[in-house]
Amino acid sequence: MAVIHETTLKPTKLELLTAWLPDQPWYAGSAQAPELARAGGFRLDDPQGEVGIEFVVVTDRSGGLARAYLVPFTYRGAPLDGDEAGLVGTMEHGVLGRRWVYDGTHDPVLVAQLLAFVQGRVEAQAQNSSDARDDSVVRWLSEAAGIGAAAVVGAPRPVSGPHGTDVTVETAVEGAAPGGAVSAGPVVGLHVRRVLEPLVEGDGPGGAAAPEGCLGSVTAVWRAADGTEQRGVFATVSAGAR
Repeated sequence: MAVIHETTLKPTKLELLTAWLPDQPWYAGSAQAPELARAGGFRLDDPQGEVGIEFVVVTDRSGGLARAYLVPFTYRGAPLDGDEAGLVGTMEHGVLGRRWVYDGTHDPVLVAQLLAFVQGRVEAQAQNSSDARDDSVVRWLSEAAGIGAAAVVGAPRPVSGPHGTDVTVETAVEGAAPGGAVSAGPVVGLHVRRVLEPLVEGDGPGGAAAPEGCLGSVTAVWRAADGTEQRGVFATVSAGAR
């Protein structure tokens, strides 16, 4: 499981986000600089122990309106080859040294582990504690989805717009072919919400704005700007198009 170090970060995550957020197509803030505060999130483990995976929620009070944004981060000890577009920035970690910080929708490790979490093959981890499961993060996968054994292969294909980021991935299924060989699986679409909205009574597991054909979802909690705890959809899963 991920080890959380009590150390310094230069620049901090909030400083990186303050510079990066206004350039994103889903950022709904004002022309003023973001006024950010940490509001929640969780982590997933990299099976190889090399890449840090964190789903970060921040609130932005700029312009007199409070909004909550979701940014999946990955932290790497070296640049991710061919993915300059996903780089948020670099930071100096007091224990680990220089870390390259990526928007995780571009990172194959985060995308693979997010799908694995929806499938129930990995557990969510606490954001700020080592070796601690976070049971407040809830997954749902339709029995009719047909992707329970599919694993991500290849690079994700993220496309961001005003409503979030859609990631298309190819999958493979081990043991599905004759002789137990790996065979091609379905194309899967992951939608990462960026501007978070609280669930209300009557919402399905994918939320009121769930895309047509929603097969699975991840919901989690964060602290609103007024300090209250809210729960909303962080990501949904659907059948992708080739």
